[in-house]
Amino acid sequence: MPHESEADASADTGATAEDADWQIFRGDGRRRAAAIPDAPPWRCFVTHQENAEDAKSAGDPAAAASETTHHYVMSREDTDVVNAAIHLRRPLLVTGHPGTGKSSLAAAIAHELDLGPVLHWPVNSRSTLQEALYRYDAIGRLQAGQLDGAGQDARRDIGLFLRLGPVGTALVQAARPRVLLVDELDKGDVDLPNDLLTVFEEGRFEIPELSRLPEEQSEVHVLTADPHRRAKVVRGMVQCTQFPVVVITSNGERDFPPAFRRRCVPLDLKDPDEPRLRAIIEGHLGPDALAEADDLVTAFLQQRAEGELATDQLLNAVFLRHGGARLAADGLLRAVLHRLNAG
Repeated sequence: MPHESEADASADTGATAEDADWQIFRGDGRRRAAAIPDAPPWRCFVTHQENAEDAKSAGDPAAAASETTHHYVMSREDTDVVNAAIHLRRPLLVTGHPGTGKSSLAAAIAHELDLGPVLHWPVNSRSTLQEALYRYDAIGRLQAGQLDGAGQDARRDIGLFLRLGPVGTALVQAARPRVLLVDELDKGDVDLPNDLLTVFEEGRFEIPELSRLPEEQSEVHVLTADPHRRAKVVRGMVQCTQFPVVVITSNGERDFPPAFRRRCVPLDLKDPDEPRLRAIIEGHLGPDALAEADDLVTAFLQQRAEGELATDQLLNAVFLRHGGARLAADGLLRAVLHRLNAG
């Protein structure tokens, strides 16, 4: 098939030559090896920590040191609340509208304090504390024990069939604490907050499958929520030496018990005002993108006053504009800045 020019493609689709590069999909049914553009910074799924570890393993310390900075903009009052929770070793209970940065706060803390990858537990109506602490694959161990050759080793090493969940991994003994994100706890069972509170108050939990082992197997190295990493468990007890930095998010779908709230430090993230929105845009996309965003910020604030919008919707609009998209008020912009509470 002959190579088509940008002018031909623009004529076929109604696009101008100005935005032909932006329209990698043109809806004309023609196959083309179009280059996929870079994703927005907030939609890259390889963490900076993994990038740094890959660079270190490749013997490139300079690349490992050139880690991209997380851009999280907070008021002084909000950062004071975060610091209070860290000093008090209490969970941080974060509320606010969608898009105010509740979940990404955990990543910002982990990055700034150099505490490694965030341990993430997304809660839903079927979530149980058991799965967040550990899972034991008894059937897998039984099947491995029935195999020839390595059967005896498989039966003996129970640690290969027991994996700590995000909460369990956060309570493993370590010199420095980990950051644990318990995301949307209000979606869970009504008893889940109090079950979780018991573990957080004691800073430990027991694994009965390990505590029942004979004395010669009192130390077991189990799998963790961190890929390719194992942790030592003695006599079936996981006991933290450093209480994790716990960030619990809630969308306010229901209230938590008073006993649970009493042991948390509450943080209500407000919708960012115009100066903070501009700081967020510049932090994520740079000053050039911010210079093109005046009308988008104005449109966002006007529409947010009429219905619920999320800050990342504005970032999406600015990113598209900076990439060459035409954002007309009655076209693409309406799709990007759609109201979240619309019927």
